[in-house]
Amino acid sequence: MTPRPAGPPDGSWGWVVAAAAFAVNGLSYGLLRSLGLALPDLADHFERSAQDTAWVSALALAVQQAASPVGSALSTRWGARPVVMFGGVLTSLGLVFSAFARSLLHLYLGLGLLAGSGWALVFAPSLGTLSRYFSRRRVLAVGLALTGNGASSLVLAPALQFLLDNFGWRGALLLLGAVTLHLTPCGALLRPLVLSGDPPSAPRSPLAALGLGLFKRRAFAVFALGTALIGGGYFVPYVHLGPHALDQGLGGYGAALVVAVAAVGDASARLVCGWLADQGWVPLPRLLAVFGALTGLGVLAVGMVPATGPEDSWGAPLLAAAGAYGLSAGSYAPLVFGVLPGLVGVGGVVQATGLVMMLMSLGGLLGPPLSGFLRDKTGDFSASFLVCSSFILSGSFIYLGLPRALPSCRPASSPAATPPPESGELLPVPQLALLPTGGPDSTC
Repeated sequence: MTPRPAGPPDGSWGWVVAAAAFAVNGLSYGLLRSLGLALPDLADHFERSAQDTAWVSALALAVQQAASPVGSALSTRWGARPVVMFGGVLTSLGLVFSAFARSLLHLYLGLGLLAGSGWALVFAPSLGTLSRYFSRRRVLAVGLALTGNGASSLVLAPALQFLLDNFGWRGALLLLGAVTLHLTPCGALLRPLVLSGDPPSAPRSPLAALGLGLFKRRAFAVFALGTALIGGGYFVPYVHLGPHALDQGLGGYGAALVVAVAAVGDASARLVCGWLADQGWVPLPRLLAVFGALTGLGVLAVGMVPATGPEDSWGAPLLAAAGAYGLSAGSYAPLVFGVLPGLVGVGGVVQATGLVMMLMSLGGLLGPPLSGFLRDKTGDFSASFLVCSSFILSGSFIYLGLPRALPSCRPASSPAATPPPESGELLPVPQLALLPTGGPDSTC
């Protein structure tokens, strides 16, 4: 263990941790986003509906997120390094197991349960460890790590389509199993860091290790409710953006291009929004509510664009809508995790990350199958994206209950001059209330 510093080093080995978290994010969410391109092949092979095959990706998402508190608890007890390394092995085994599937149940167990459990052990510990290494540039570092999602989708979407065309879905899953084994060396790079705000010993109680006591904080409870609602629609484009493009008349590579355009917008927005958030010009809760609402509107735009013409069309309207969705969703992602240290303190950020993933698992489990059900009933994904956007917009409205999400008449401070709070006291700073509200520094 490294010596106990007064606060996060805000760099140093943290940039190596950021690179490892970048790869972890790409080999988890990036792969899951691209995996939707294989669903039509699975539906044809097993002669099942879009709703049935959507459960493959939905279960993987749900297990990955629902079991994330377990990954956080194990990381709190034994450290992130061994937990992430074991998760990489488990994910690879799940994909290899699924390559030999003889039924959808086999895929549910392989991709949904086994690979999903492996992904649950890698994401929250790696991102929580990264948050502990940074203070002033925390949201930028988180945004950099989360660009792994979009960057890997940009590569994996056309690569997966190539593998499906040349090796079939079995060969594609087998090769993806080899690729995801790289999660293990990523975990080896997560050097443990002990900070002055950490508890003196690891929690012994399983409930304490899971961090369920964080729900007693009002701000975190509001955040949790909004995040759970947004999860109901946020992951639908991960699973059904590619199939939606195919329904709109595009070919396989045209659908891959739509996914790639969304990925480019997603990746670039995460960096820009991370830099913007670290400047302190706008409170993080306010940015969270704004970009959450824009994400809902982006999902709505994807579902409402008109159908394209011939199969060889580039689908310009859908490409534009996918780009707008990618920009808004990418801006939202780093804010979700960047705001956590202010809500729970840097000592509880690993546990809070796992809990956030668990909350979003409700949407990951229900959103894609609901989208597939609506597609089976209506013949396209327009109604699906409309319903899912309503979930996202509702969650964004809930975020307005967070401290400083709405403008106030209290005196303004200079947030850029001080690092983000490490004690978990998000934003109304008590001593500011003692100042007169009508002076020259007032925000109203």
